[in-house]
Amino acid sequence: MRLQRLLNIDLPLIQAPMAGVQLHGLAAAVSNAGALGSLPCAMLDVAGLRNELKALTEKTSKPYNLNVFCHTPPAPQPQQEAAWREALSPYYAEFGIDPATIANGPGRLPFNAEMADLLDEFRPAVVSFHFGLPSAELLARVKACGAKVLSSATTVAEALWLQAQGVDAIIAQGLEAGGHRGMFLSDELSSQLGTFALLPQIVQAVRLPVIAAGGIADAQGVRAAMALGAAGVQIGTAYLCCDEASTSAIHRAALRSPAAQHTALTNLFSGRPARGIVNRVMRELGPLSAAAPSFPLATAAIAPLRSKAEANGSGDFSPLWSGQNASGCKSIGAAALTAELARGFDA
Repeated sequence: MRLQRLLNIDLPLIQAPMAGVQLHGLAAAVSNAGALGSLPCAMLDVAGLRNELKALTEKTSKPYNLNVFCHTPPAPQPQQEAAWREALSPYYAEFGIDPATIANGPGRLPFNAEMADLLDEFRPAVVSFHFGLPSAELLARVKACGAKVLSSATTVAEALWLQAQGVDAIIAQGLEAGGHRGMFLSDELSSQLGTFALLPQIVQAVRLPVIAAGGIADAQGVRAAMALGAAGVQIGTAYLCCDEASTSAIHRAALRSPAAQHTALTNLFSGRPARGIVNRVMRELGPLSAAAPSFPLATAAIAPLRSKAEANGSGDFSPLWSGQNASGCKSIGAAALTAELARGFDA
């Protein structure tokens, strides 16, 4: 009951925030079902975030989680950008795209003072961070609005660092998890552990509630995580095919196909390692490319290829984010899926 009391929720279950495939509809449905719905904010500007928060609070009066990235935006990288576009040039030629017409763009925004202003207005119950934590000043503003603070740890060292900074609970993100790795103290991928190896080590190392994330797709997986000491679980991939998700038809089809059995970490779509279903561009360029600019600068150059391919019904250039276990994806309402997952908490 420790996590339920902390977050004021009925079920120790968090719907993972998944930028690009969900907005307020999924978050509201999960919160109304007694778990903690999450709204991903990294791809929203302040106006868009305000609109989503208004819509979310109209659909639920239950606690919800706002998830934000807290990366440091890199300086412009003209030489790296040129190398990246050169690597993509055969695809530009294939689709008839003039690379000179592609504007550079930030891709994803980190948490900032304008977003903090919205917290003062909407006062969310929970704010979660990916890639560490923001500045001490911004973190203090989050706490001042009354929100509980969660953040992802991918190693024991990261968990200890988060505890020292005063977070309220830690999300142990195993290597199986879909989407971006939350790693922030090191970019060494060999340091990354699977959920059921990482979870008990973090539980033993910290005094805080630990939330298991990565590869958990059904009640049996929930039960296993709780047996290893988790105070709760965070589940993302299983919600991708729910009625309230905005996952594209191409992405949904991939999740239901044998292709979902082969995922890999790739930096091609954003510049930072993230797990997705292996597709053509990942196979041909290699899932990890030294040519890709730093996060999130890689996004702009590949975006037109994604648009062209998707217009032809193809996900060859799309970030088909998925964890290693897509077996729990179901075309049902989020409340029904939440109820199924909740059976894992039964004694």
